[in-house]
Amino acid sequence: MTVLDRRVVAFGGGHGLAASLSALRRVVTDLTAVVTVADNGGSSGRLRREFGALPPGDLRQALAALCGDDDWGGTWARVLQHRFVSPGAMNQHAVGNLLIVALWELLGDHVDGLDWVGRLLGAHGRVLPMSVTPIDIAAEVSGLVPGDPTLLTSVRGQVQVASTHGRVVSVRLEPADPPACPQALTAVGSADWLVLGPGSWYTSVIPHLLVPALRKALVESPARKAVTVNLEPQAGETDGFTPETHLEVLAAHAPDLTLDVVLADQRSVGDADRLGKVAAALGAELMVADLAADDGSPHHDPAKLANAYARLMGAA
Repeated sequence: MTVLDRRVVAFGGGHGLAASLSALRRVVTDLTAVVTVADNGGSSGRLRREFGALPPGDLRQALAALCGDDDWGGTWARVLQHRFVSPGAMNQHAVGNLLIVALWELLGDHVDGLDWVGRLLGAHGRVLPMSVTPIDIAAEVSGLVPGDPTLLTSVRGQVQVASTHGRVVSVRLEPADPPACPQALTAVGSADWLVLGPGSWYTSVIPHLLVPALRKALVESPARKAVTVNLEPQAGETDGFTPETHLEVLAAHAPDLTLDVVLADQRSVGDADRLGKVAAALGAELMVADLAADDGSPHHDPAKLANAYARLMGAA
């Protein structure tokens, strides 16, 4: 596969962003990941509460996804993702989370710490936090009050929003105006392409559009903008969503954002005409391709996704 001379910034968190990074690192020469920092569960949540640090988990996953396919990259990716199993306080802590927080303490700078981890791994790209301060996600959720399915209830915390039994109507950040990472703004300003999704829609993708300075940079950037739509709804967060719903929710949270391309999996598109019309209303062309893993899981296949990104980015 020909590697394209493109500067690309990908936004998200968790497994969705890892899939796009695993694909994009094979396709472009200059890749930056901008990652959500709102996780409040698991190892990340424990380190966040104990040290007052940014939650490192999504940043760790992004770094692991940027590791090469050689022995060095593969080994360090496994080390980074390894979780301890013990009856004590270290149980389920990820090695990469501890390494990242240790470098933050030693260097006193979030970006420097992440850059050093990237150098250790030989990462094919750079990982930056969305904001330099921890953030909480809060949502208005319907369907949680028996007898009144339309009554809205506020739910706070990324884990709580992602696992709610109600229907998420909208999300917001607390604080509402967190400082954007300056290096992320610089990367957006010099990018050729900006890529949103796939990933947890309300808790990994949309939060980037709720950081005022980052959203302004995204909206005003001359770069071409692509959205990769999820393969299926996420239980507890986007139950019942069609590909069109994902786009409509995105537009509702950032009505001033225009897109150039909407990338969707051919097996996930129910009504291609309707999806094309919704994409066109956002300024985008619809690109449908075979993107799903062959094992039947609801995950994007990195090699297939890489081919799709190569086609759309090579054409412009």
